[in-house]
Amino acid sequence: MLKRYKLWHLILFFTAVIILGNISFLINISKLFFHFIILLTENFETASAQINLSLIDHFISLLLIILIPVITIIKRKSDFLQKNLSFSIFIVSFLMIIFLFAPLLTQFHPDFQKDLRVTKLLPPLSKVYFLMKDYQEENTIPDFFSLKKKIIKESFNENIIIADSVSSSSNKIYYQKQKEYKAENIVSVESKIYLLGTDEFGRDVFTRLVYGTRISLFVGLGAVTLTLLLGVSLGFLAGYNGGFIDSVLSRITEMFLSFPIIFLIILILALFGNSLLTVIIVLGFSGWMSLFKIVRSEVISIKQKEYFISAKLSGLNLSSLLMKEIFPVILAPVVVNLVFQYGNVILAESALNYLGLGTGNVYPSWGGMIEAGQQYLTDAWWMIFFPGAALFITLYTANSLGRELNLHFNPRLQND
Repeated sequence: MLKRYKLWHLILFFTAVIILGNISFLINISKLFFHFIILLTENFETASAQINLSLIDHFISLLLIILIPVITIIKRKSDFLQKNLSFSIFIVSFLMIIFLFAPLLTQFHPDFQKDLRVTKLLPPLSKVYFLMKDYQEENTIPDFFSLKKKIIKESFNENIIIADSVSSSSNKIYYQKQKEYKAENIVSVESKIYLLGTDEFGRDVFTRLVYGTRISLFVGLGAVTLTLLLGVSLGFLAGYNGGFIDSVLSRITEMFLSFPIIFLIILILALFGNSLLTVIIVLGFSGWMSLFKIVRSEVISIKQKEYFISAKLSGLNLSSLLMKEIFPVILAPVVVNLVFQYGNVILAESALNYLGLGTGNVYPSWGGMIEAGQQYLTDAWWMIFFPGAALFITLYTANSLGRELNLHFNPRLQND
């Protein structure tokens, strides 16, 4: 059924759903951007002090949600966008949409927690009420700051009260665990639904799953990029030069392959800490060996070819020989290896977070969510089920995509 549709259909569908579901929010982000530009022209120092990752993230999401549909429509007849949909392409596209538009998919902060007795361990589709209290400085602060406070969510907001229910006759009366309370200066009451439930700290599981997807994909991309640089460059040097350099690099590779790499990863993280950058470097450094062997063997074969000898005699330097004569030839096996490696990196990142050696508590992660959920397996199955399902589907997709690419580059395998 999926093969009836093209990739550009899927992209337009995803972006249309996000736009239609967030029209008012997108308008507010547009207003925030407009007021930021005004503030930037009037007071550059104050405006620059307000720049942070969350603000940039919202602005980039606004820009992409406009550009991607336009570019997709213009380029819809290209070979890439005309690809028939498959399960792997569908999941990859879905994950990329989550990665790019996380601020638009959920308007909670991944670490937001409040009124724990109401929000703790709520099952999926639980409904609560957010009572917004007035604050005196709201009418005195400029438009940019009031909009930023409204749009950019924080991990804690003292002006929010979360209740099980609210009196239909008066917004000043609300209930928490069947106890009645009165509140003053209530500006508005909004119902919120926790789509995938909450965890032991009352945090939205869906939001943490979305931002955990970002972390896993980002770590995978960074680690695979480092693997690509190390594996290709070292494999080229070993295969091209041969002799002593080849022997040394080959022995180092065999040493890494014979040694359980997980122990090295744990040792490095224990010595240098478990920051996001450290995890990317460690995982990237631990996966270059298989790519090294592929590139080395291909280079040894290619350097005997007449076209390579002619290019070498024409005076091309090493980098030009690699990029112009070798890399196009080895592109297929390198891409297939990197796709499989990407899945391995995501699994390793989740395993490290499960052990408490990953990105720590600064960022939500699938492995960390699974580790937290195992303590509440009988009381809150959703805490471990949804991140576990996301991890399983992502790994299955990476392996399926790798097999599809392998068959694409090597059609003869279909007959084996």
